[in-house]
Amino acid sequence: MTVDTLCVQGGWQPKKGEPRQVPVYASTTFRYETSEQMADLFDLKAPGYFYTRLANPTNDQVAKKIAALEGGVAAILTSSGQAASTFAVLNLCQAGDHVVSSAQIYGGTFNLFAVSLKKLGIDFTFVDPEASPAEIAKAFRPNTKCVFGETVANPSGVVLDIAKFAKAAHKFGVPLIVDNTFPTPVLCRPFEFGADIVTHATTKYMDGHSSQVGGCIVDSGNFDWAKYPERFALSYVKAFGKQAYIVKATAHLMRDFGSIPSPFNAFLLNLGLESLHVRIRRHAESALTIAKWLRKQPKVAWVNFAGLPDSPYHKLVKKQFKGTSPCGVMTFGIKGGRAKSIKFMDSLKVIGIVTHVADAWSCVLHPASHTHRQLTDAQLKAAGIPPDLIRFSVGLEDPQDLIADLKQALAKI
Repeated sequence: MTVDTLCVQGGWQPKKGEPRQVPVYASTTFRYETSEQMADLFDLKAPGYFYTRLANPTNDQVAKKIAALEGGVAAILTSSGQAASTFAVLNLCQAGDHVVSSAQIYGGTFNLFAVSLKKLGIDFTFVDPEASPAEIAKAFRPNTKCVFGETVANPSGVVLDIAKFAKAAHKFGVPLIVDNTFPTPVLCRPFEFGADIVTHATTKYMDGHSSQVGGCIVDSGNFDWAKYPERFALSYVKAFGKQAYIVKATAHLMRDFGSIPSPFNAFLLNLGLESLHVRIRRHAESALTIAKWLRKQPKVAWVNFAGLPDSPYHKLVKKQFKGTSPCGVMTFGIKGGRAKSIKFMDSLKVIGIVTHVADAWSCVLHPASHTHRQLTDAQLKAAGIPPDLIRFSVGLEDPQDLIADLKQALAKI
């Protein structure tokens, strides 16, 4: 099936007399007839459900759809995108291990890696995504367990050369984890360029309506864990083969940390997925139209959008993305610096100032003051966030109405 059809019909396949929409299994627990049946579930000898903190049928059907969309073998839903990033790394690492990460990632993820996971004994080295293969190779250590990056960095808009980072990771015998939140599998499928594991904040385009917080991890099934037994003590490989990574995330991390989404959240996510293929293309198309308009405005200092024909990422976009634009999110700055950018934002009427991004509603945010305010000036620079940067998430409104709002706000500065 094509991605478009999978968005609508992937995952749940109703049989005769069953509901067309995936049912919400609003139960914490599941009944069995014998003690042995329950024991087999705990020993992972039999498939099934016994407690929703570990797994739930509604969640699994939606996870199955996302796995199909990405071309993976298995997936697990989490309670947020942050939980997905955390689990993706913790499923491979423990105290004393090391991770190589692109420096151009979401501020919350940067803080997760540089502060929170560092406190757990996992060290991170951040590299410039524009670095050469030789420069990336210098970041690896004997205890490196994985590499992490974002297909389109939030908020800088930097596009990751997936094949370059995959080659570097595989040279050192570790998997590449890629956050594919902004393009979604409709516009980019990282597994096709060598990534091994994909994460998502399903809160964004996949949901698309600000109705639920969630995340997802998808395993390609391509990384050969058994080839590196001294590095990856995945006892699940022998029993579960290509399903090992996701089974371990479920049986170990989800059991212990419990970051599972509610079944109703998964139900809402599935409603969003059914129209994802239509929405994401409209987001990307409108963003390109508006980016071209913005760059012509004398009060706009700069516009960064990888969909622009003269973007430094134009060739990479043509290679990795199915379309001329990678998503509906761009960044730009107002002449006059930080103060003028903030005044401009405060003058908008149709476009809202919210923490969210990748939504049906258009919205803006000033990362240096909001999402990335915990970073130092040096860290902001390393993350590619100048003080005047405005993140603009183009929604599903008529692009001409959005341009009119931008125009009247520019007139007030």
